[in-house]
Amino acid sequence: MLKKICILCLSCLYGIAYGNDCVKYKLIPKIKISNPDYERRVVQPDEPMDKLHGNVLATLVQDFDLIVDIIVQDGGYCVVLKKLDADVGYNDFLVKVDKSHIRGTCSYNAILNHEKKHIDAYLSVINDMKSDIKDSVFNAANSVMPVFVNSRQDIEAVIENMNYKIQSHPDVVLIKQKINAAQEIRNKRVDQNEDNSELKECF
Repeated sequence: MLKKICILCLSCLYGIAYGNDCVKYKLIPKIKISNPDYERRVVQPDEPMDKLHGNVLATLVQDFDLIVDIIVQDGGYCVVLKKLDADVGYNDFLVKVDKSHIRGTCSYNAILNHEKKHIDAYLSVINDMKSDIKDSVFNAANSVMPVFVNSRQDIEAVIENMNYKIQSHPDVVLIKQKINAAQEIRNKRVDQNEDNSELKECF
């Protein structure tokens, strides 16, 4: 999973300050949730497949871009989470179709149309859970407290640790589990409602 890091600014403050004073700079982080662009790829494996059904492999991503303020303290710096931009959703759909369906034929297109319903099911989960996803990411980001470091060389490691804490926060872990459960239910529903009428018309 990619992790993007951006240091927004360096603020200089005057007066005597200590490392444990960093907590006073705690901010309520701004949260922006976006859906990644996705790619649909179609392959026809050498191994035999179900001739009536294709298969879709979906890749769920959670990429977090942390934006922080770096505040000069006496003897070091406070690293304060200011904003989090997140990409949450599916960025890759690999569609598998049995080789018996020749590319561009009626049966090939019928299989693709069915698999498109599965892709739409995946995307609908992310769309319907948009508010819950944002809430979970906000709760995780808001739990991250400012951190004091003695050297600027330590700042990047602190931001990486903040990223880890957010991604491993119970709310973020739970929302991922809910997304996986919801997409499984919706994909089963797609298959249950499929009578293969479009494919049968090809023969």
